[in-house]
Formats: sequence, C-alpha cells, structure tokens
Amino acid sequence: MVGDTQTAALVGDDGSVDWMCAPRFDSGACFAGLLGNEDDGRWLLAPAAGGRATRRRYRDGTLVLETEFDTPEGSVRITDFMPIREKTVDMVRIVEGLHGHVPMQMHLTIRFDYGSIIPWVRDVHGALVAIAGPDALVLRTPIETKGAGHSTVAEFTVRHGQRVPFTLAWYPSNQDVPHPINTTWALTRTTSWWHEWSGKWTYDGDWPEAVRRSAITLKALTYAPTGGIVAAPTSSLPERIGGVRNWDYRFCWLRDATFTLLALIHAGYEEEAKAWRAWLLRAVAGEPSDLQIMYGPAGERRLTEWEVSWLPGYERSQPVRIGNAASEQFQLDVYGEVIDALYQSRIGAIAEREVNAYHLILALLDFLEDAWKQPDEGIWEVRGPRQHFTHSKVMAWVAFDRVVRTLEKSPDDGDATKVPHWKSIRDEIHAEVCTKAYDADRNTFVQSYGSSNLDAALLMMPLVGFLPASDERMHGTVAAIQHGLTTDGFVARYTTDEKVDGLPAGEGVFLPCTFWLADNLALMGRVDEARALFERLLGLSNDVGLLAEEYDPVANRQLGNFPQAFTHVSLVNSACNLSALSAKSDKQGPAGHRGR
Repeated sequence: MVGDTQTAALVGDDGSVDWMCAPRFDSGACFAGLLGNEDDGRWLLAPAAGGRATRRRYRDGTLVLETEFDTPEGSVRITDFMPIREKTVDMVRIVEGLHGHVPMQMHLTIRFDYGSIIPWVRDVHGALVAIAGPDALVLRTPIETKGAGHSTVAEFTVRHGQRVPFTLAWYPSNQDVPHPINTTWALTRTTSWWHEWSGKWTYDGDWPEAVRRSAITLKALTYAPTGGIVAAPTSSLPERIGGVRNWDYRFCWLRDATFTLLALIHAGYEEEAKAWRAWLLRAVAGEPSDLQIMYGPAGERRLTEWEVSWLPGYERSQPVRIGNAASEQFQLDVYGEVIDALYQSRIGAIAEREVNAYHLILALLDFLEDAWKQPDEGIWEVRGPRQHFTHSKVMAWVAFDRVVRTLEKSPDDGDATKVPHWKSIRDEIHAEVCTKAYDADRNTFVQSYGSSNLDAALLMMPLVGFLPASDERMHGTVAAIQHGLTTDGFVARYTTDEKVDGLPAGEGVFLPCTFWLADNLALMGRVDEARALFERLLGLSNDVGLLAEEYDPVANRQLGNFPQAFTHVSLVNSACNLSALSAKSDKQGPAGHRGR
C-alpha cells in the first residue's frame, strides 16, 4: 500500500497498481483490476519480460515503497509513493537502473467507476489526459507513449544510473489540468514528511519494527481532513476464496474505537488520538437510537450497499459490493465502545472532561437502560436473526462501568447521585451474563444466551475488565476456544452457521481474535506461550509487514480486505501487553488492558 492520508493504492509484486480510488478512500476506483482483470483498470510498470519482484521494502519509517527486479540484463528499482496531499491526488513512480540495462514496459488502463467507464484520452501539451464524467487523470513522463486499444503503453530501456519518472494525477474534470510536479523534490518531501511523523513515536517495548510499521499503516488509513480511520482501503476482498463474504471496508467502525485510541496513545501519537476522538464525537452526534456501527470517513451515515455486476471479483469471488448494509444494523456493543473510548482518552491524558462529551454519555446511558435487554446483530454483523449476543451484553456492561468508575474517582465530574442507579444496572447485566451466557457443564461462556456455539469475542471479557483472566470460567472459555475455534493455533471468529449469520459457511481464521488469545494467555501467566503465538502472527505478514483481516492456514494465504486497521491495532496493543508482562511491570495492569 502507498497513500497520502486521504486515499491509497495497492501495488502488486509484479509492478502493477491494481487498486486506487480517488479522491477519497471510498470514492470510485479508477483501477479496479484487483477485483477483476487488467481490463478493469491497472497501471503496470515492470521489466518487459514480466515476473515477480526480487525484493520489496518500504524506506525506513515511511510509506515509500521500493520494488527491485533482477533480470538477466541487469537490475532495476521502482519507487512508488503518493505525495502528502496539497490539491491533487498524485501517484508517482520512478524507475531507476541499478546495473546493466533492463528493457521495461508500461501498460496503463484507466477505467473510472470501478471498471465501468472508458475515458476519452487526448494529448494536452505533451501530457496524456483521460476524462469521463466528474473524473480526470493526467499522465506525465518523458517516455513516448502510444495507444493500444483502450489502453496506453510504452516500451523503454533503463540503464545503470538512469531515472525515469512517471506521475499520474487525479483532478475534477471541470477544472484545469494541474501543473506538473518535480518528482525528485516530491520524493524528498514525502520521505521527510514520513520520517518526521514516524520520528515522534515513543514506543519502547519489544518488536519495535512491527509496531512501527503498524503505526505507519494506521496513519496511512487515516482520512486526514477529519481524523477518521478507515478499516481498510479496499472493498470485497473475500474472506473465503470463491465465497460471498465480500464486504466494503472503506469506512470507519465504532467497534474499533477504543483499541485504536489505545494503539495511537501507546505508540506516542497523541495528535492522531485526539483527532480520532474528535471524529468520534462528531460522527455519533444525534439521537442515541440512531447510533450506527460505522460511518464514512467524514462521518457520513448513508452507506447504501449495492453490487457491482460487471466485476467478476477477486479470484471469481462474487458478489463485489460497494457500500455496507451493516451500517443499518443495531449493535449494542458500539455504545460501550464510544463510552469506553471517551473514558480511555481521559485515562491516557489526551482529553479533559467536556460538557458536550458528558451530555453525550448521559444520552447513551439513558438509551441503554432499556436497550441493553434487546437482541442485536452483534459485533460480527451477522445477517441472520437478532440474538442476545454475549459480547454485546458485556459491552453494555462496559458503558455503565466506565461512567461509574469515573464518578467514583471524580464525583465532581458529573451527577454522582446517579451512580447507585448505574451501578445496579451494571451489576444486573453482569449477573445476567454470568447466568444466561455461561454453560456450566462445559465450563465456558457461549456466543449468545441459550446457544451452544463458541465465539472469539468472548476473549474480550478479560480485556475490558468484565472478569479477570484468572477466573476459572475464563480458563474454561479459553480452553474451549483453543479446542473448538482454532486451526493450527489461529482463532476463527465463530463457527459459521447459516442459521446464525444468514450466509453460507466458511471463512478464514480471524487475526485480531488470535491477538486477543495471545493477550489472554499472557494475562493468565502463560507469557512464553503468548509470545510464541504473537511471533507466529507476525510471520503471517506479507513481505513489507502488512496484514489482512483473515488468514487461511491450509492454503497459507491472507484473506479479506487489506491491509486491515483492526489487525494492526491489535498487533500494537498485544505488543504493548506482552512487553509489559514480560518485563514484569504489570502491577497496574498491562498497557492495552481496557479494564484497568
């Protein structure tokens, strides 16, 4: 992935940009080959003989990608980056000869609106301009290009020491063609910007490179104008190859709120944490009953889902979906997430008490007094019937618990007379969960009241402080999950059942849940086992340190949208937890333990 903190592009190890949306993460794609083929839009820049990269890496502390190809004739490096946004969306690619001479090819196929629109292309003062509807792209390069069908191609040879630049800029088609940029200056500026940003981090635990790369990834997934953090820059990458579990993840989920906040604080990025908190407060403003589980990058609420019939999908995984109907679901856990995020922001000293935030919390609690008793769609956004999901009830408990804790410690921060009432609701929820969601015969909590199914979200119970990890019921739950929900040690979300989630069975193991398992093991004192699992998880990342949402341990491949913020957030927090416990400095609770 390369990006400018407003959108992103994915670059394959064959030198092809197969996915790019402009001007925002959730805009229409001008390269959608990732969900189809080269005719659906791509930008290939590679040796003429083709093949895969010999080496790839990010420049240290940056999102500047370097891809090197070794060929019989010589070696070449392609440097890909997106300059931090000023006016236009720029994608820069620089071909550099390392030694010998390498015949190269460029193949540019522009298709606006997810591969559906072939633009008009013309020459404007030596630049190639492609226009259709509201979108326009301009390609600039000193290399001669020519048309080939509905694409633009070029052939050239790069020699040792030679640098050949290519720039592609998106702009609104009703505006003038933007001025060219100096690629050498843009590379220097972009590298310096990322160095300055990554230099602010304060993390001092174990696995610093993995944590740093995750922090950079989270920054790249941040929509800079608002502070919102999208779950991923992609849509419809399948959770099962050839399956239907293909979703649009280019939105901001409230379920990620607290752990994202903690990850940013742990890495030393208070400004980003404050911006995320501010986005959260703006997005959730309104009637508590209208609270959504996700919003657009600027807080948009209407995320209508539709299917792209003309795209065949990644490895024939259909349908391809744009928008997300889960935004219309009722999920109890998001109320707890919002209140916990505000609570943790005070614990982390990035915010003081605010009247507006306090009134929001009061409104949410008032709604939850009755709403917590209702069934919902749960954290996994099932598309089956609503149920009394255990995790949802636990997060409703979190909502009341955090307010009670705050006012018990600082009674002047609100109406302390309500504490006994909120305490009683908190205790009622706790008692009900321990009674109705616990299977005494099997010594494990279950997915929902009356169910026999397991759910990896149960691993959150110690992490939010609902029960200590030392509780025998949690020992039993962890053991049950390890026995019934893992493949090769990696954790699935739940046993997919069409009666539960309304979809055909089958998906990969879920990487954030496996990080939660490592956290639980560490909290139980099984630190060596936890660290070994964590390092296995690190080993699943691709060659430049990026992780998707899911993994297929049989086919040994990543699954789902990529890269996934929730996975990288979980990586950062688990690294903090395990580092703290390994150093035996957990007297006040591990770094990422939300129930502290």
